[in-house]
Amino acid sequence: MVWSSKHKEPIWNKQLIKNAAITGTLLLFIDMGLVMMVQRYLHSSLIAIMASSTAIWMLLIDKRMWHTNFKNWNTIAGLLVGFVGVVLLFGEQLLFSFQESGDANKAIGMCLLILSTFIWASGSVYSKYSYQPKAVTFANAAWQMTIAGSLFWIASFLNGDVQKFNAVFIPNSAWFAIIYLIIFGSLLAYSSYIWLLKIRPATEVSTHAYINPLVAVFLGSTFGNEHITMIQIAGLIIILCGVALINVIKIKKDKRIKQARPEQG
Repeated sequence: MVWSSKHKEPIWNKQLIKNAAITGTLLLFIDMGLVMMVQRYLHSSLIAIMASSTAIWMLLIDKRMWHTNFKNWNTIAGLLVGFVGVVLLFGEQLLFSFQESGDANKAIGMCLLILSTFIWASGSVYSKYSYQPKAVTFANAAWQMTIAGSLFWIASFLNGDVQKFNAVFIPNSAWFAIIYLIIFGSLLAYSSYIWLLKIRPATEVSTHAYINPLVAVFLGSTFGNEHITMIQIAGLIIILCGVALINVIKIKKDKRIKQARPEQG
């Protein structure tokens, strides 16, 4: 907000605040809240696989781009190939989780997880086409995070979480993790995501859902000494191929534009 104010962005625009409230509630409050609930019942591998399906949901929900996307087989193939890569990446962990004894909570968790991916995709598409004043870069994301954060505080009070919280028992590593997420997860990554939705096709931006697991595996093997299997390596390669397929048409189009400009001159 301070950054936006210094750069004279129209922070107090009513329509901007309204649209940011809807987007922030969908993406950051409802979706994130559901994922946090589901983590108590499902393995992170299954959550990672289902979260990547948001890219497919965006393809289906973005009605304005149906004519373009469904004529572009590279986009459809890229999304499906990328999803297969994510399944391979976490397939071994997923099989292990299925071998454990199940209960009704896992079924409920799956339903909530599917709902959360649909909500994230819906909020993203809404954010893309909602009104935004010119010269607004960070104010939109700032309002979304502020409103969603306020809703989480209200929910925390109503649920009794705040009353149970004791900072003495929180390790320093957890505080450092929060600071890291504030800077890199919220200020940089989320603001970039909201900005990219405005200037790029939603299906193209949605490929971050495939790249996230790839980066996670790389960091885990580099800093966490986690072992990578051949199946996971195959999954990583397939993910990269899927993302490359989605961008093939864009690259060819950019080349045609560059080649046409000298002729027009």
